[in-house]
Amino acid sequence: MERDPPFVLDASLGVINRVEKIGGASSRGENSYGLEIVCKDIRNLRFAHKPEGRTRRSIFENLMKYAFPVSNNLPLFAFEYKEVFPENGWKVYDPVWEYRRQGIPNESWRLTKINERYELCDTYPAILVVPVNIPDEELKRVASFRSRGRIPVLSWIHPESQATITRCSQPMVGVSGKRSKEDEKYLQAIMDSNAQSHKIFIFDARPSVNAVANKAKGGGYESEDAYQNAELVFLDIHNIHVMRESLRKLKEILYPNIEETHWLSNLESTHWLEHIKLILAGALRIADKVESGKTSVVVHCSDGWDRTAQLTSLSLLMLDGYYRTIRGFEVLVEKEWLSFGHRFQLRVGHGDKNHADADRSPVFLQFIDCVWQMTRQTLPKKTVSLWSYINSQLEDFTNPLYVSYSNHVLYPVASMRHLELWVGYYIRWNPRMKPQEPVHNRYKELLAKRAELQKKVEELQREITNRSTSSSERAGSPAQCITPVQTVV
Repeated sequence: MERDPPFVLDASLGVINRVEKIGGASSRGENSYGLEIVCKDIRNLRFAHKPEGRTRRSIFENLMKYAFPVSNNLPLFAFEYKEVFPENGWKVYDPVWEYRRQGIPNESWRLTKINERYELCDTYPAILVVPVNIPDEELKRVASFRSRGRIPVLSWIHPESQATITRCSQPMVGVSGKRSKEDEKYLQAIMDSNAQSHKIFIFDARPSVNAVANKAKGGGYESEDAYQNAELVFLDIHNIHVMRESLRKLKEILYPNIEETHWLSNLESTHWLEHIKLILAGALRIADKVESGKTSVVVHCSDGWDRTAQLTSLSLLMLDGYYRTIRGFEVLVEKEWLSFGHRFQLRVGHGDKNHADADRSPVFLQFIDCVWQMTRQTLPKKTVSLWSYINSQLEDFTNPLYVSYSNHVLYPVASMRHLELWVGYYIRWNPRMKPQEPVHNRYKELLAKRAELQKKVEELQREITNRSTSSSERAGSPAQCITPVQTVV
């Protein structure tokens, strides 16, 4: 008797958000008893069990144990996985090399190791770039005025105008409007490092209402009266809780069923694309102010590790073609996200069964979504680096339509009319959607065909040239000297 081939379902343990039991021993009806696995990638997997089989309990316990190792005092998979790659991805990012690539140090900026032991700020990298005329002792006083000690430090400098992008956290002004002479002097030094502008822009990622509310907690924002020649701009990007709720609503309309008749209104009600637009628009304003306005900018939100990372990394991607290469993109993520303390563990909930944790939020997913929108428009000793895997098979991750331009700034359109839902990611697991072949595979086929045809053209051109040369040689010999025929058109 022939049996149907087994149905194989592949979901990594790390992508599991929660596991729930469905029904009880007395449940009646088909598929009323079993397990539901809710995933972090917009998937819900439901498995029916027979109550008399007693298999559900053992599967549930094993899933809870291995999908959430942190909650069970077990090591994460990354610390057990030991595959060897030809390249060590942990060496992709070297901060000294990266800042040297940008021309740092120079007469205005210097590298400091004041944070080498992470005593100035435990969420900042060991090597920081700061204004050359601000001594290390003064940096400590600036740190005492910034949330969690996250002082303004350089992320990127324009190779021609010397306009800079610096990042930090909110100032601790509080309801009484406290001031810091050292902090004010520090921002003035950032402005003075750019001789082409006598102004500095402070981009606060938050809505102004939220920034004002933070004063009650001791935080706040820079006063234009205290910071001379500074202009404060609020970018209206909402906090992690709003973004988490937006993604939850998006998942509801995408999985398992899509309501075609109200698709556009349902999508609009999630506000997901609106949030993507605000992030992209904010990064675009930063990039434009640096490139076209030749003005230095300071970027922060509350703590400077979520929205700030989104804005700086996207604006750098627009401004610097190096970050648009695979190696450069790896450096960008290592620098702006990992080294500057984005809380990946808490935001993603790696290995933690507490799926309702208020610290979870799709911050990095939004960054990747923004990168995708742009493409549509035009732990070293104990774990293996993701970059090792990617760099060992670059062909699978290379954009076949990538063109290298030097000094070329990208200006994506941050308009709702030009943004679209990333169907290839958000709807890929919907069982009612026909699986689609990745479009880049088709591009690769077309480019390979083009290369093949181009090679044939070159061969034919060489053949024509060779024939022409041999014909000329024969025609030039005395025995075969023939008067050429003149054709009048």
